[in-house]
Amino acid sequence: MAAIKIIINTFILIVSSILGFAFGNLYSKRAKSLLDLQYCIRVLESEIINGSFPLPQALENVSIKGKGGMSRIFKRIKEDLISEKREDIYESFLLQKDLLKDRFALKDEDIEVFLYLGKVLGKSSRRDQEENFKFIKSQLENLHLEAEAERMKNTKLYRILGFLIGLGLVIILI
Repeated sequence: MAAIKIIINTFILIVSSILGFAFGNLYSKRAKSLLDLQYCIRVLESEIINGSFPLPQALENVSIKGKGGMSRIFKRIKEDLISEKREDIYESFLLQKDLLKDRFALKDEDIEVFLYLGKVLGKSSRRDQEENFKFIKSQLENLHLEAEAERMKNTKLYRILGFLIGLGLVIILI
């Protein structure tokens, strides 16, 4: 009987700790995703402004040169743009909204900056494009700093909280 109690209590402690780590890692995931998005936007800016590539080719280059899973988002946008023969790239950006939230743990405010890029991309002169990229990069930098601060605070909090809740349950069951 004592061995079963020990096994159950150990199981409760392990599961609650794993849950704490999982919730804590959401904050790390958001910060990493924003960093990868910043890099992809820099590559896109370079491809459009300096390389003068057409938009589908620039998106393809971002998917090749970009970092992390975020670069695949740009490939999906390019494929949607071409396969659906869309004239407005914003619709292709909009289709990625749920994926950004679910897979990359981005918040609505992060996604709004991404969608703003879709609204302004290819709709103005080169000089205006440069200004838009500058604005988007500064917004993403601010969001990344915020996400990094949340990560520092909440990752440790959830990890400790998960362990303590499990410990509390074990104590109650003893």
